[in-house]
Amino acid sequence: MAKEISISIAEQEVQPNQELHGTVVINYAGRYDSVVINSQIEKSSDVFAYSLLNGKKINHPYARLSLFKIELGGKTVIEFVASTKHVPGAGLSNVKFRASLIQEHKEIYSDIVFIKVRK
Repeated sequence: MAKEISISIAEQEVQPNQELHGTVVINYAGRYDSVVINSQIEKSSDVFAYSLLNGKKINHPYARLSLFKIELGGKTVIEFVASTKHVPGAGLSNVKFRASLIQEHKEIYSDIVFIKVRK
């Protein structure tokens, strides 16, 4: 059975300023208000900035990208490109990407994927 929401990243490892390509697939048929894509670099306040969303250029320099359901226009696949300027102190940093479905300010389903940033 498919997950209600799933996130995948094409690259398992990126370097600073290298683009990564992500995909979020929504299989949930119930009600939801928005989809949130969030990145967190372990032991850092640095973020991934989003530059492309479903083929359109954007400039979203924040870790959290929130998309209202109405903005998606019925799409069940979200493709994005993001990059970070983060330079790992120890040569390697772990990164968590999380995609969540939100209904009335509550997370109802989510999925997580991990990648690494290497010097």
